[in-house]
Amino acid sequence: MMIQKPKMVLIDVDGTLVDSVPDLAYCVDEMMKQLGMPEHGETRVRNWVGNGVERLTRRALIGQLDGEPDDALFEKAYPIFLDLYDKNVCERSCLYDGVREALDFLKSTDVKIGCVTNKNAQFTLPILEKLGIKDDFEIIVCGDTLTKKKPDPLPLLHSAEQLGVKPEESLMLGDSMSDVKAARAAEFNIICMSYGYNHGEDIRDYNPDAVVDSMAEIKTIIDWG
Repeated sequence: MMIQKPKMVLIDVDGTLVDSVPDLAYCVDEMMKQLGMPEHGETRVRNWVGNGVERLTRRALIGQLDGEPDDALFEKAYPIFLDLYDKNVCERSCLYDGVREALDFLKSTDVKIGCVTNKNAQFTLPILEKLGIKDDFEIIVCGDTLTKKKPDPLPLLHSAEQLGVKPEESLMLGDSMSDVKAARAAEFNIICMSYGYNHGEDIRDYNPDAVVDSMAEIKTIIDWG
């Protein structure tokens, strides 16, 4: 199925633009060591990423996706994680293959490009800057920019309003069920990456409009006219 050319493309960060798990997993394991608790390793952490670093910290403390740690333990652990991640926000992270090609292609069209992530600005902006893509976006909406974040549609609708584009003329590029739910609620089209972070589930189960193995594929599955 060919997707109609959008007037705006919004792109998620973790699991879509950037493989940030190597840094996140390092910080999780260093936090666990400081707490005298067992480390988890990158493979387990990969299934917990996607809802912000507070949720990731909680998951690490209980060693599973759902549930809550002891309040006192979390209050002790979270500042440790934030300090570690502040120093390691983009030491091991990298752009996925096809991202730079896709951004260059989008910039060659008349499409408006934005970034919408659940990661807070203090971490998002340094990553985008260090990886050389911050200036590609006309708007960047982070997890702490507005009162709500994905899967709520507010960040998508806010971006459309700011850039003067109708939701039905807009496209989201993401990797998780949060991206799909936000896009559907905002009446955006949604293309998902097969390689991202979706808590171990196949993103195809959430019925995005298309699933691609590389962001560069948007050149061929969208009708650019």
